Amino acid sequence: VTENRSDLEDLHLYATPREQRFRRFASLEFEGQLYMTPYDFIQAVTNDEPKRAKKWRSLSKQELNQILMETPPVWKGSSKLFRNLNEKGVISYTEYLFLLCILTKPHAGFRIAFNMFDTDGNEMVDKKEFLVLQEIFRKKNEKRERKGDEEKRAMLRLQLYGYHTSTNSVLKTEGEDLVPRSYWDTLRRSTSQALFSDLAERADDISSSLSDTTLLVHFFGKKGKAELNFEDFYRFMDNLQTEVLEIEFLSYSNGMNTISEEDFAHILLRYTNVENTSSYLENMRCRIPEEKGITFDEFRSFFQFLNNLEDFTIAMQMYNFASRSIGQDEFKRAVYVATGVKLSPHLVNTVFKIFDVDRDDQLSYKEFIGIMKDRLNRGFR
Repeated sequence: VTENRSDLEDLHLYATPREQRFRRFASLEFEGQLYMTPYDFIQAVTNDEPKRAKKWRSLSKQELNQILMETPPVWKGSSKLFRNLNEKGVISYTEYLFLLCILTKPHAGFRIAFNMFDTDGNEMVDKKEFLVLQEIFRKKNEKRERKGDEEKRAMLRLQLYGYHTSTNSVLKTEGEDLVPRSYWDTLRRSTSQALFSDLAERADDISSSLSDTTLLVHFFGKKGKAELNFEDFYRFMDNLQTEVLEIEFLSYSNGMNTISEEDFAHILLRYTNVENTSSYLENMRCRIPEEKGITFDEFRSFFQFLNNLEDFTIAMQMYNFASRSIGQDEFKRAVYVATGVKLSPHLVNTVFKIFDVDRDDQLSYKEFIGIMKDRLNRGFR
């Protein structure tokens, strides 16, 4: 891949925005498939562009095995896992999509996510169950493939998924027939346990054709026999959310316990479609002349609220505030009622000072929700 990189650059034209971002930040290649390191993933969700121009470095089987041997078990997880692993890890494209989903899920949604993986309902997730839903992830994404040269798209699928098949099939293992696409379409439309269980029987074929990754070893052990319970799954998701927020916060705090209100505004407005961010920043500077600072607890509570944005939107519509602007007390109460998150008065006041452009101490509900949905999804609606 490294040698042929110039020939493969035009594959970018056939990739979706998410695929393009993955290819741009990925730095490793093994048997034709691209992988991110944990460091690459953190860079991809906290920066607009990679810090350095990357060439995909080819991993040997021995190097990959060594990386996986050093992967800690799930019970040793922490909110510094990705930073501690740094370059010693491999993350596939489907796992990249899974991790992105975690970043935008409310804590109440962690149980739903776990139950979707727990296809046999035994309160534990094994490797086969995890791989089955990864495969569904993959097929859903494949439906969005851009039209064009079939050979180029096949090369792109090899890079992202590690397989060479046409778009009319799922996976071809040695000596096996192709699984028809309609089977997966039926599965996607139904959540019946019978269908999930039926598909789980095929997971051995999926597993045997894919290389192990850092996440698979972290969750299911080096032999792939361990099972994941809800507590460990919840802790992993919560730790990942915390780690990314810590990294963003620390990038502005310079070792201090707070970031400035202006820095908070910069972070909020990143990845949004706001064209004239300077007007928001200038508005805030004029209205908060004395800097008090935003603590990490305040910072984290606001992003927990953003992960519950859909519930907040429903609550606002129920209270019929959607057609008019709202004040700080109404906003704070609606956030707590809808999400259970208590925002500090200073944080709410700062948010209002950023987004209250006409300075009437009221927040335009529709404009705020629109901007925050962009920020929540980091530019990828």
